[in-house]
Amino acid sequence: MTPFIISQILVLLAISFDLMSFQFKNRKYILICFSLASLLISTHFILLEKWTAASLMALAVIRFIASYFSTSLKMRNLFITLTILISIFTFQGYLSIISCIAAIFGTLGSFHKEDKQLRQLMMICSLLWIIHNALSLSPAAVIMEFLFISSNLFGYYRFYIKPSNN
Repeated sequence: MTPFIISQILVLLAISFDLMSFQFKNRKYILICFSLASLLISTHFILLEKWTAASLMALAVIRFIASYFSTSLKMRNLFITLTILISIFTFQGYLSIISCIAAIFGTLGSFHKEDKQLRQLMMICSLLWIIHNALSLSPAAVIMEFLFISSNLFGYYRFYIKPSNN
């Protein structure tokens, strides 16, 4: 089996965690799902030799774990700084820039105390990852991000737009 095929299978596994993530209202459950998906996605990018994206997804695992325990602005700023440094040291052109900006939005979302803002920032993050993944020629990753946004929008609708029956 080729590294490309294995990378696409890993993304298919990550999809299950992404789809589950936004069906929870509890931000800690959302962050656990994000951590597991990010680990699989990081490995996917390693197999595709997209080093900035792989490194930023590995950092995202740590970031999601840290934001599970803290919403500190200092911690958020540390992860934004690390994102920029990783992007500089692994720079591979415009894909590195797109993944860096996506990761910054993901970091901003991760450290929000409220799941509503987390959801909104993750939608922007996902749109940028869709662009990145399309340009990286990873069809499973593009589908994953579309499903991620769909799940996020569905959860957002259920919790914030749908009229309450109370």
